[in-house]
Amino acid sequence: MTFHFDVIVVGAGHAGCEAAHAAATLGSSTLLITMDLTKIAQMSCNPAVGGIAKGQIVRDIDALGGLMGEITDKTSIHFKMLNKSKGPAMWSPRSQCDKVSFSLNWIKSLENTTNLSIWQDSVTELIIEKGEIGGVKTKLGVSFFSKSVILTNGTFLNGLIHIGRIKYSGGRMGDEASFGLSNQMLSLGFNVGRMKTGTPVRIDGRTINFEVLEHQESDEDKHHKFSFYSESNHFLEQRHNYICYTSTEVHDILKSGFSDSPLYNGTIKSIGPRYCPSIETKLVNFPDKSQHQLFLEPESLSNNEYYLNGFSSSLPLDVQIKALNCIKGLENAQIIRPGYAIEYDFFDPTQLTLSLESSLVHGLFLAGQINGTTGYEEAAGQGLIAGINAHNYCNSKPYLILSRDQSYIGVLIDDLINKGVDEPYRMFTSRAEHRILLRQDNSDFRLTQLGIDIGLVSDKQKTLFAEKQLKLSKLLEHVYKFKVKPDNINNWLNSIKSSALTEPKSISDLLIRPEISIFSLIENNKDLIKLSCSSEQLKYEILEELEVLVKYAGYIKREKEHVDSSAKSDSIVLKDKIDYSIVSALSFESREKLTKHKPATIGQAKRIPGVSTADIDILITLLHS
Repeated sequence: MTFHFDVIVVGAGHAGCEAAHAAATLGSSTLLITMDLTKIAQMSCNPAVGGIAKGQIVRDIDALGGLMGEITDKTSIHFKMLNKSKGPAMWSPRSQCDKVSFSLNWIKSLENTTNLSIWQDSVTELIIEKGEIGGVKTKLGVSFFSKSVILTNGTFLNGLIHIGRIKYSGGRMGDEASFGLSNQMLSLGFNVGRMKTGTPVRIDGRTINFEVLEHQESDEDKHHKFSFYSESNHFLEQRHNYICYTSTEVHDILKSGFSDSPLYNGTIKSIGPRYCPSIETKLVNFPDKSQHQLFLEPESLSNNEYYLNGFSSSLPLDVQIKALNCIKGLENAQIIRPGYAIEYDFFDPTQLTLSLESSLVHGLFLAGQINGTTGYEEAAGQGLIAGINAHNYCNSKPYLILSRDQSYIGVLIDDLINKGVDEPYRMFTSRAEHRILLRQDNSDFRLTQLGIDIGLVSDKQKTLFAEKQLKLSKLLEHVYKFKVKPDNINNWLNSIKSSALTEPKSISDLLIRPEISIFSLIENNKDLIKLSCSSEQLKYEILEELEVLVKYAGYIKREKEHVDSSAKSDSIVLKDKIDYSIVSALSFESREKLTKHKPATIGQAKRIPGVSTADIDILITLLHS
């Protein structure tokens, strides 16, 4: 039996869901193949979306027309805007989600996406004809033919689970691993590596003594959220998170199991995440610390399961339980599932182009953890781009390539392609050199018009975005031109201990004062700014955006000038113009790296580790000779 599609997506994790939705919405007949229809968009580790820099990725996905932000808002049970004490470039939304509802919402969305079919099976082989993808073969013996294929296999390729000295194959606990693809990819010339990740115990909330624990409340503010088109992030009942701590006694118990830990007895040799370490790694790397902070986070409103954030472990079961019961508040805690580590195959992302298409097989795209990344958000961002570009491949359209100054997704993909990975890649604000321009508040202004042009943004999004653009533009003009007379505002300025005016000043001159916010200004001086919108949510977003643009105007202008300067490097084309291996003036490392990565422009060459400024000068000289 055979079937024909334009796009086939293998794997229904966060990358696969965004990829399938994007390709189908754009008009490609799309097939999503998953090993378990009940676990689509499963939150395998922490049921949270966002966080530092990751929140910006989700806002970017939403601005382009993806679904992760909207579904996160619908299923949020604890929301925080992180880094509010810092500048707006550092603000990052994070939401603890109801993992059951999150998956069900994705299932509902995909099942109602036009042009999208879903099939439960395991892909074992790619169909390749003359260097081009032709489809896939499955464990059930079915051949599906297509113009393009997107691999989003997550941790399932040759997955191996570890708990102490016990190990067995699996893509995650309770699910089979996937076999066959890695060997085929290796035979095709793909560089295959192994990575490791892990997860903590899950605890029955009925056995936790919450009364002795610190608690964290969800933000009361309902205006900050992920989707620009949601009215609120409080659709569901909000739950507390709780804080607890390890101790020297806990540490001693954990250390007693190190000889049986696959991380330290030589069983696991693959690369683990530096920025989400196991509790064992924390004890080894920080031996002077007498305690480590842990977070108890609810997994769903429909069950009693709690996630112990910060306690990821692959130690033997008895050691995990004994250590857990020595933590204050968890003395009688019963676990639902132990922590475990998992090893899995990934493919060297430097063998991809910036479209996420393989440079070895035309029409084959890769997205998510299969590219060496970690995190739902990084996976979803890649999946969205892969889905758009697979559709474009089928229709002979130009690929969507996001630049580093356009979005965090652009930074992520550029890093993967040009730098590769030597550990699971996680996004941070520090990776984005233009982060003052890539704020979570302006993702729609950076990307929504692009999403409209592509055809992924809904009519509702288009209407709200047009209203937001128009009203913000008029309001900006007003605050820079309208002059406030001293007699009309000095009483209020004196009451907040801000310098009185001696002559008329623009509203923007008042807003740059750190003690004045746009909201306090309007509340106490209602006639200065008048703004009517189709919703209170939209009004709030416009005013907040206005404040950022005014208060940080100097920084934003300077960063834009830097971007314009950097753009010149990215306009100088390198691809296939130089045989680096014969340029003796280049350092040996530079010749090796340039030959491997094949940068398309001087800008990409600059971002390859090991390529020096002197090497770049030589390349520019050769191009002009």
